[in-house]
Amino acid sequence: MLFEVNGLSKRFGKIVALADVGFHVRAGELLGLIGPNGAGKSTLFECLAGVAPSDSGVLRAGGRPVGARDRRSLLFYVPDGIAPWPAQPVRWALDFTIGFLRGRASLREEVIAQLDLGPLLSQTVGTLSKGQRKRVLLAIGLLTSQPALLIDEPFEGLDLRQARDIAAAFRAHAARGRTLFLSIHQIGDAARFCERFVLLSAGRVCGEGTVPELAALANSNTADLEEVFLALT
Repeated sequence: MLFEVNGLSKRFGKIVALADVGFHVRAGELLGLIGPNGAGKSTLFECLAGVAPSDSGVLRAGGRPVGARDRRSLLFYVPDGIAPWPAQPVRWALDFTIGFLRGRASLREEVIAQLDLGPLLSQTVGTLSKGQRKRVLLAIGLLTSQPALLIDEPFEGLDLRQARDIAAAFRAHAARGRTLFLSIHQIGDAARFCERFVLLSAGRVCGEGTVPELAALANSNTADLEEVFLALT
């Protein structure tokens, strides 16, 4: 186990965004955080990464609590829908990740090839299309050195071929021991690309495990993740 989360809660006024959330994350796995829009997925990632404070709860690694400031060595969070350094070329963004964020220079050419970024290296980030910008964000994440990479909506804006290629890249990085924790609202995408799942509904975890484990929890014989999710929520 890489880390575990217990009792994580977050409110925005009267709105309960997360309620007593708990689960564990394994080293070198593709873990899907799935749930509909508004389930609390982005809020959970922000709290885990220390971007937003939680009201309660603890993250433990090696049996010890890890405070928000210390998580920068454990987690790297890639949010959805941002355009970092819009005036800079893609090449600069990747090199900055390696230099300033202490990313892995040895993976630079591999990641560029995996995400087909070669033709984009000279373009500024702010001029990229949604799908191109997503690929750059994913490259930045893959080049970082933290053991766990949290990615919000990794397949948003990508076509089917691009999504398949990126899923293959994720598997290659996970095979080396990197944990990829992916927030996905399209359950069909999660079922194709992830190995294990945390099901989140209305800010609460309603299941954790592989599809067979979740089906057993739901007292169902189905192998359909969508049906299992509906049975547990």
